[in-house]
Amino acid sequence: MKRFSANKVLILFLIIPLILFAQDKKKKEKKEQYQFTMIYQVKTTPVKDQAKTGTCWSFATTSFIETELIRMGKGEHILSPMWNVRFTYPKKAQNYIRYNGLTNFGMGGQAHDVMNVIREYGFVPEEIYKGMNINEDKHNHGEMDAVLKSIVDAVAKKRGGKITPVWQKVVESTLDIYLGVPPKEFYYNGKLYTPKSFVDSLGFNPDDYVELTSFTHHPFYTKFELEIPDNWSKDLYYNVPIDDLMRVMDYALEHGYSIAWDGDVSEKTFDRKKCIAIIPVDSTDEEDDKEDNVKNDSPVKEKFVTQEMRQETFDNQTTTDDHLMHVVGLAKDQNGTKYYYTKNSWGTKNKKYDGYWYMSESYARLKVIAIMVHKDAIPPDIREKLKI
Repeated sequence: MKRFSANKVLILFLIIPLILFAQDKKKKEKKEQYQFTMIYQVKTTPVKDQAKTGTCWSFATTSFIETELIRMGKGEHILSPMWNVRFTYPKKAQNYIRYNGLTNFGMGGQAHDVMNVIREYGFVPEEIYKGMNINEDKHNHGEMDAVLKSIVDAVAKKRGGKITPVWQKVVESTLDIYLGVPPKEFYYNGKLYTPKSFVDSLGFNPDDYVELTSFTHHPFYTKFELEIPDNWSKDLYYNVPIDDLMRVMDYALEHGYSIAWDGDVSEKTFDRKKCIAIIPVDSTDEEDDKEDNVKNDSPVKEKFVTQEMRQETFDNQTTTDDHLMHVVGLAKDQNGTKYYYTKNSWGTKNKKYDGYWYMSESYARLKVIAIMVHKDAIPPDIREKLKI
């Protein structure tokens, strides 16, 4: 019995340190997981789902406008992203035909497309125009986009020797069939509005908003036509150094403004499971081929992104115009690294952060294509240089 007890004591003597080591390791791992502290956060509306559409530009900018209305003291209004889609497609179709089919036509767009629609057609609440005419629970533009593309391609071929004056009616009718006929008047909260009078009633002015970018192939503090396919309307962007662009983002959030963010989300380090976007300092081509480049939930050291790095990746097209999102906050992790709290339009199926992402400062510096902000969200010295 004594020998048996001694063996038990010996086993316990060996096992207990292993248990304690495992517990310490688990505590350490838990401690090392991303821990975010919010610095600034702007009140916004619920996350939407663009579903099977390429209309992030409308969803992000619509969310941006909804958030602006809250900031302006106009209350919470859920606006229709599909209203912008409905009125943008005919413009894109006209542009496509005028360029003989040698320009971009598809689901994509930019933040200014929404502002251009508002100027001409106003906006409406989503409850008034859902853009859901296909007997499905979620948006699905696969068929509609293909049908529209076949129409404009057929027109561009001029099979009859010339283009008829009625082809645009075919495009309009197709959009009405898939998305619904846009209302000319509607009741909302007990009042009758037109889409433009609704905008006026809320005091929203699309001319108060500007887009900024940061590339060296054009002079800084001037405006230029950003050379990306989805800038089909050839709108102009203010060009500033990347340090100034990041300063605009921080200044905006600090002063209660949000940001419509356009950039590249094709990197493996834009992790769709963990909803974290980073640029690790030790990232290699071999690692980029792996499915999950964010190895764990622990913060890692990131690259410092220079203006030259931005230009190189834009020129070699490893930074491309992929996706628009809505930045509504600034946070930091336990190491003091800054992250932009970013509202996506992919629904809330991924419960990690309920439809939001944490995009590191390094990721934003390298992968931002352009932003849209209110003019007053720009620091005064930058506004003066831009003559805004």
